[in-house]
Amino acid sequence: MTQTASIFLSLSIALLAGLLLSRLAKKVKLPAVTAYLISGVLVGPFVLGSFGVPGLGITRTQVKEFELISDLALGFIAFAMGNEFRLAQLKKIGKQATVIGVFQALFTTLVVDAILITLHFIIPNKLSLSAAIVLASVATATAPAATLMVVKQYKAKGPVTDVLLPVVALDDAVGLVVFAISFGVAKTISLGYINVLSMVLEPLLEVILSLALGFVMGFLFTICEKYFHSRSKRMAVSVTFVMMTVGLSCLEFQIGAIHISFSSLLACMMLGTVFCNACDVSEELMERADRWTTPILILFFVISGAGLELSVFSDILVVIIGIVYILSRSIGKYFGAGISARLMKCDSNITKYLGITLLPQAGVALGMAIKAMELGPDGAIVRNITLFAVLVYEIVGPFLTKVALTKAGDINADGRKSAREEHLAKKAVKN
Repeated sequence: MTQTASIFLSLSIALLAGLLLSRLAKKVKLPAVTAYLISGVLVGPFVLGSFGVPGLGITRTQVKEFELISDLALGFIAFAMGNEFRLAQLKKIGKQATVIGVFQALFTTLVVDAILITLHFIIPNKLSLSAAIVLASVATATAPAATLMVVKQYKAKGPVTDVLLPVVALDDAVGLVVFAISFGVAKTISLGYINVLSMVLEPLLEVILSLALGFVMGFLFTICEKYFHSRSKRMAVSVTFVMMTVGLSCLEFQIGAIHISFSSLLACMMLGTVFCNACDVSEELMERADRWTTPILILFFVISGAGLELSVFSDILVVIIGIVYILSRSIGKYFGAGISARLMKCDSNITKYLGITLLPQAGVALGMAIKAMELGPDGAIVRNITLFAVLVYEIVGPFLTKVALTKAGDINADGRKSAREEHLAKKAVKN
């Protein structure tokens, strides 16, 4: 079998597995995201992929090769998140979302820092001070993909959802800065030297330049869109600019001692923000882009599931540290969101349920964990614990998000019909 045939068969089986398992998930009232992740585990390197039959499942090598799909999917997810920063909406909840987004991220870091540093003194041979500090910064990151998919699947609307999406978007910007500073401190402790550039300047440049890139691309997108009038070509322009922004954000430069890089999440988020505020028909185009990207997003979650490392369960101490990390991060997110929402005099449902919806963790956290590998053995423990936490959070997190939004009244299943049911109802009326 040729490599091309193997790739297409693996992707089609991955997509089919995700779709079929989502039907089962619906029966037991679980979000489709959870089904996609579990199906990824089933077709991944630890189950079907382990047989080594070309095209049957996803192997470890293919998980790495399919990162292109994941990068593109994250670009579209971030682009859709930019839609939550419409000026009209920001006038209502902008201050609340900003305060909550920054406060809960920093509060979570402090809580996880305090608990893991205490654990370091109990088992110093397994959890170093550097690893504890870096893990606390990784705890800031929330997965926008899983959250957005749950919101879309259940058509969630209400005060909690209105604040949730911009908070998740801000979370990554704050997380990048916190991680870079913490990583610089950890390097100082582990390697014995101080690099002010890596600690302060580089992360700030990454955030500023990513937003600048997204702003320029959003401005060009808005101009370009006006030259096309058919729905299909305007949707193609949307796809083109998201892909172009993702591609440009992958560029890296070295200027003297300063390393210049971009965050595709922040760049695509700014792309969506500028476009939705500058273009009169942006809502229609974003809705069409959402429909086009559905298969890509399903593949993204299935591939993410295939990439989860089940081998982390083999080390009992990693599991114990991972459980402590998960619990301390959950406490930080829940109480950090609750305290800041109360300070901002938000709706009681926001105070009570927002923190639960911030638990999912995936792509950004894994990126931070890979960067932490530069610390050597300390980085390896950060990576393994992050992988363990992502495995738990990505499977349980979407379900908890659904429960929280349902209890808050943002999800109302009564009277909802599927697209198939709506079509059959319209057909019956015509006949």
